Amino acid sequence: MMPLPSCLSPRCWISGLLFVGGLEGATVVQAAPEPLAALGADKRAVSVVGISSGGYMATQLAVAFPERFSAVGVLAAGPWGCAEGSLSRALSTCMTTSGGEPSLDRLENRRRRYEAAGQVGPRETLSQLRVFLWHGEDDDVVDPDLGDLLAAQWERWLSGADQLRVVRREDTGHGWPVRLDDELPPPRALGDCQQGGGSYLLACDDDVAGTMMRFLYPERGRNDEGQGHLSAFDQSDFAVAGLADSGFVFIPEVCEQGGCQVTVALHGCQMNEDAIGDAFVRHSGLNDWAALHQQVVLYPQAESSMMNPQGCWDWWGYAERSSQLAPMHDTREGVQVQALVAMLERLQATPGQD
Repeated sequence: MMPLPSCLSPRCWISGLLFVGGLEGATVVQAAPEPLAALGADKRAVSVVGISSGGYMATQLAVAFPERFSAVGVLAAGPWGCAEGSLSRALSTCMTTSGGEPSLDRLENRRRRYEAAGQVGPRETLSQLRVFLWHGEDDDVVDPDLGDLLAAQWERWLSGADQLRVVRREDTGHGWPVRLDDELPPPRALGDCQQGGGSYLLACDDDVAGTMMRFLYPERGRNDEGQGHLSAFDQSDFAVAGLADSGFVFIPEVCEQGGCQVTVALHGCQMNEDAIGDAFVRHSGLNDWAALHQQVVLYPQAESSMMNPQGCWDWWGYAERSSQLAPMHDTREGVQVQALVAMLERLQATPGQD
């Protein structure tokens, strides 16, 4: 099988949809999504995780608003700020290193300028997060050396070595490894451990979601009878450039009464609903962990469009105003960053609150 085009580059496109089966204990999406509900979710111990473009965005969120998060999980992505608002840098320096490796000193100077202007959170707060990083050693979409640079960047920021876990999986390409069980989509929707396949879900029989979440929440108790409900929600309340009409949210039954914590899970390019239906939101393994550990999982969706054909999250500045001299996508002023934080705030709001 020939490898698919890059799932980060905006130059390629996957047509068609994959229709997959459901997760046991979760119900299928309704035809007319309702607004995202105010659940009274806990504002503490919130995590953001993502793969590829979603991994870049996960770090952007954490750097912009570290006070809102306690933990970050990133699969198959490079260092924060890498593209510096340039598509050419994104392609030549942040996927491959054909244009040279990004300079961590230069990127740190960028972060410090933002911090001095109040455009990202304080370093002191950022230093308290817990971070899980994963990369396939045979990734030919995002060079594993870029994952090493991301790890080095977090090592600079964090207070202690015990806050960071770095996993490098041998003989594995670009994607999100999943555990093999009866609930997986058809084999054509999966890649093997070397290839992304149609969904970038890798049939490695590796529960990376469980491994990641256990590290990010080391003392979390579990409820072996946990069940949950996966549904679509209307994203129009949060409409900004690059967002789709609807997203997904997984809510364990116990969390309907409020008080649960939240994980924001960000798909990669070519992994949104336009490209692969609900394959990622059902089969990443996050819902299984969340049902047993009383965690709400929010799956925002980026839109596939002429401007952004792969449905990527904005890690190089495409969603910002063309009048800006420099895109602010990786700051508190980034339009997608603000929209994602607003979704989190909605889940944390008291039911009935305006």
